[in-house]
Amino acid sequence: MFERFTAHRLDVGNGVSIHARIGGVGSPLLLLHGHPQSHVMWHAVADRLAERFTVVAADLRGYGDSCRVPPGDGGAAYAKRLMAADMAALMTALGFDRFQVGAHDRGARVAHRLALDHPERVERLLLLDIAPTLAMYEGTTEAFARAYWHWFFLIQPAPLPERLIEADPRAYVRDVMGRRHAGLDVFAPEALAEYERCLAIPGTAASICGDYRASAGIDLDHDREVERRLVLPLRVLWGGLGVVGRCFDVLTLWREVADDVSGRALECGHYLAEERPDEVLDEMLGFFKT
Repeated sequence: MFERFTAHRLDVGNGVSIHARIGGVGSPLLLLHGHPQSHVMWHAVADRLAERFTVVAADLRGYGDSCRVPPGDGGAAYAKRLMAADMAALMTALGFDRFQVGAHDRGARVAHRLALDHPERVERLLLLDIAPTLAMYEGTTEAFARAYWHWFFLIQPAPLPERLIEADPRAYVRDVMGRRHAGLDVFAPEALAEYERCLAIPGTAASICGDYRASAGIDLDHDREVERRLVLPLRVLWGGLGVVGRCFDVLTLWREVADDVSGRALECGHYLAEERPDEVLDEMLGFFKT
């Protein structure tokens, strides 16, 4: 995995350091991952993307091999505004003023905020398997709550969810990921081992709970304050056999907050880049500008 890449750990300010793998030549392309994963989720497409782009596959704060930050009240240290600022600073440190972004799940929520708060930096945005956070909370149904149980488990007051995750991190990864449409068989063993390793790093459980508590609190406040719409080209893909596609009208919800939206469902569940890597790669190569 990541044969064309080298590992870096960069200080992005405020005591935060971000781990990223960087490789390739061409226009800069930032890749962000979801929960409970790391940059490794891009392993099936990253090397081929690096033939046309300078790819920066980063770990979000609190995930992978990036630093763990004390969450603070309501997970404020994991506000998507701060996590987006990490990525803007990371790209600045690497010498990239403008760049494109591909992101999945939690990383896609960070990428949405990155494009809102730093519109002069982000040229194009491709998001995998999310609808806007505010719309998803406001449109929560019983079916969604049952399927996305971890959204509501992780926001429970500390230390209950942290204690339960830390008791068996491997089981948490396998239960969260294995209960989705495709089960665990779609994940490369070395990738799954990385997700398990990183979740067992001390402080990870507190970090991911902080991430979700922020999404259910301060992030919604920031979303409600936003007057700016996304005006950049936005491509959204989702799993036609997954929860987001079943419970939400994805394109309609994105068109309520963005001007230039296209997208479609793929015949898979939540983990598009690992379930349908060739299709995701084709979409990325067709959408991003070299």
